[in-house]
Amino acid sequence: MSEFSPQLPTSAIAPDRTLNAKTETWFEYPVKIYPHHTDHAGIVWHGTYLKWLEEARIEYFRSIGVNYADLVNLGCEMPVVELSLRYHRAIRLDHHEVLIKTVLKMDGVRLNWDYQIVSLDGQELYVTAQVTLVGIDAKKGKIMRQLPPDITDAITRKT
Repeated sequence: MSEFSPQLPTSAIAPDRTLNAKTETWFEYPVKIYPHHTDHAGIVWHGTYLKWLEEARIEYFRSIGVNYADLVNLGCEMPVVELSLRYHRAIRLDHHEVLIKTVLKMDGVRLNWDYQIVSLDGQELYVTAQVTLVGIDAKKGKIMRQLPPDITDAITRKT
């Protein structure tokens, strides 16, 4: 019987311990709850959370001076390679608004995002999530060895 040893598909996504940037504070992104976010019972539909997490990521990048169009122009795609959500409490249409909080941990070409979806006063925790993105060279279709310097600089300046 052979022992299974998981192998990463490429060393490019292996953790780079020399560059381990992490934001120190949570980035906050408020969202309003509309009927199209909910199911027939008025509870936020599970797919809505994924959209909100992406919106918060895009707004985080914008807040540090990186527009998504900049990533595209640099030939950098950032697909989600790992996703985990934990539902703690249902969000209902009558909650009106919630806060998406995110913090970024950069590890080489991996961008690891932690999330909390909470009430505006921070007293209710609805969802926690983790999302990992990896930089892909759009022309080659392969994992980048490193993120474009403009992106890395913007992220590390923020931390």
